[in-house]
Amino acid sequence: DKFEPGTRMKSWLFTIMRNTYYTRIKAADREKPGLLDCASAIPITEATQEWSVQSKEVSNAVQRLPEHQREVLMLIGVLGVSYEETAEICGCAVGTVKSRLNRARASVLEYLGESSLQTLVERRNHLSEAQGNFAVDRRR
Repeated sequence: DKFEPGTRMKSWLFTIMRNTYYTRIKAADREKPGLLDCASAIPITEATQEWSVQSKEVSNAVQRLPEHQREVLMLIGVLGVSYEETAEICGCAVGTVKSRLNRARASVLEYLGESSLQTLVERRNHLSEAQGNFAVDRRR
């Protein structure tokens, strides 16, 4: 009943979904002990040790971001929402969204100890090549 004609339905519904998600997260935090035994939470194949460590590092870096930066990073970087829709969802200007996204990306790189995205990609490629060479050497 609070929808205003002339505004974007998609953004309005997404805001409701986001708020519902936050409410469920808070409720789930109070009910965590039973979730440890859930078989559906266990992946079919385990990730390599390197990927597991990198995943935890990135997750921790994202969690260290201020809420407004983390929200913009998730909307644009993970969900693929446009800058304009993100601005509507967050209730701010498009320029503010771009600024928050840039700061979030820079902060994540800083938390990961990287000077730039390029060095992160190069290091990852180098580690993948080294791991591939190790696998070839083990087969001999």
